[in-house]
Amino acid sequence: MSNLGPVGRQMEEALKAAFNPQHLEVIDESHRHAGHSGAHPDGESHFRVIIVSEAFAGQPLVQRHRMVNEALAELLRERVHALAITARTPDEVPA
Repeated sequence: MSNLGPVGRQMEEALKAAFNPQHLEVIDESHRHAGHSGAHPDGESHFRVIIVSEAFAGQPLVQRHRMVNEALAELLRERVHALAITARTPDEVPA
């Protein structure tokens, strides 16, 4: 069971639908940015995503980030202020 709020859960669902990931972590880091520019009073404004998917095969890092940003475009436009992304293929994950 995830400890994420509604925004984080929306992010999880959008990323699952877009990439069918073998591994996905959506981490709410908003508490680390309270009081900073872009911080939402209700939290859920700063996230870290760690995603492993075959969909990133053959794609350079910048394109992988663009793909994730596109999948989350509505949330990034309306609610999420900052997003840190680690996007890998299964072959790139350490054993």
